[in-house]
Amino acid sequence: MIQQAKNKVSIKEHYIPNAEICSQIIDSLKDYSILTVDKELNINSWNSGAVKIFQYTKDEIIGKPFEIIFTEEDKKNGIPKKEIETALAEGKSKDIRWHLCKDSTTFYADGLVFPLKNEENEVMGFVKILRDITKRKASEDAINKYAKELEDLNRHKETVLAILSHDLRSPLAGIIQGAEYLKLNYEILEPEFAQELLEELHTASISELNMLDYLVEWARIKYAAEAFAPAKIELVDYVNKVFQSLKETAAIKTIVFHNAVEEESSVYADGKMLISILQNIVSNAIKHSHDGGKIMVSAKKRDHMIIVEIKDTGRGMSKEIQEKLFTPEVISLSKTVEENKGAGIGLILVKSFLERNGGHIWVESVEGNGSSFYFTLPIEKPAEKVNILEDVKCIGG
Repeated sequence: MIQQAKNKVSIKEHYIPNAEICSQIIDSLKDYSILTVDKELNINSWNSGAVKIFQYTKDEIIGKPFEIIFTEEDKKNGIPKKEIETALAEGKSKDIRWHLCKDSTTFYADGLVFPLKNEENEVMGFVKILRDITKRKASEDAINKYAKELEDLNRHKETVLAILSHDLRSPLAGIIQGAEYLKLNYEILEPEFAQELLEELHTASISELNMLDYLVEWARIKYAAEAFAPAKIELVDYVNKVFQSLKETAAIKTIVFHNAVEEESSVYADGKMLISILQNIVSNAIKHSHDGGKIMVSAKKRDHMIIVEIKDTGRGMSKEIQEKLFTPEVISLSKTVEENKGAGIGLILVKSFLERNGGHIWVESVEGNGSSFYFTLPIEKPAEKVNILEDVKCIGG
């Protein structure tokens, strides 16, 4: 009997209430944030995982409103309340969204909210459990982007082959035939006709070379990553360089250049690519401008980007061409116009360069009333991109 009494005492001394066991287990889950809120939606418990993820200590967070961990956008959209309403209606609320830390940084989380009820089935509060999946999201986004780039390259491969077989081979065949005709009949040709034929051959050769240059540049940006060398550069200087290089071409049509870009309007971009972007767009503007026209380049800041506008007073373009302007389809649309043959490839090149530099391009135009080409570039160096291969390894374990 005495021994049994001792055993009972020993058991009682080592007995831990269920609530305390649960609390210890919950607090040991360092990779999961587990918090509870009362019926007024104020936080009343906070595990060590929540401290690690959100950076708030228990003393700092207890008594604070539930919405403190949500982004400003989600608060404006009533997301905290919607999570609670869904949990009440369906027994749980599952969501994947961005959450806000103490230092105002955000992380991507996979979360679950469900109601806490007593023995009478009355709601006493709510539990929210979540985990940080930012790295996984970044990896998935990077993989999706990489897959899209591969798909884009594969789609454009057919275009390159078509250009090589038609837009390069056909004119080259014409040049060969013209040169052969001149060679065989030079002695009997009228000097004026021979001169005219030579001029046509020269123009066709220059056009062929320009198109080949476009393809080489396009291949360089698509396949040669080591060629990419971004840096902080002054936009106004690069606009001046392009205007200087094209002033003689513009003078033939008495076109006036106007650089309205303000000093110290810097961008973070690859200098060679920026020259190519500006040169392509301004060259096209010259081609499509009327004699005595004007081409103006201006820029304005918006958030962390600069928006550049290249405006001309030329012929403008149809809605059909605008919709397909930066796609391979524009090349087929412009085949009937000799001067546009290289322009389609050039604008695809421009789009590729801008995307590589973290920007994008669009156009606004009215037929007979000129065009405005807009493109964006970052002002500062963007955040480092995710290393796709390393993150794939992480996902795979």
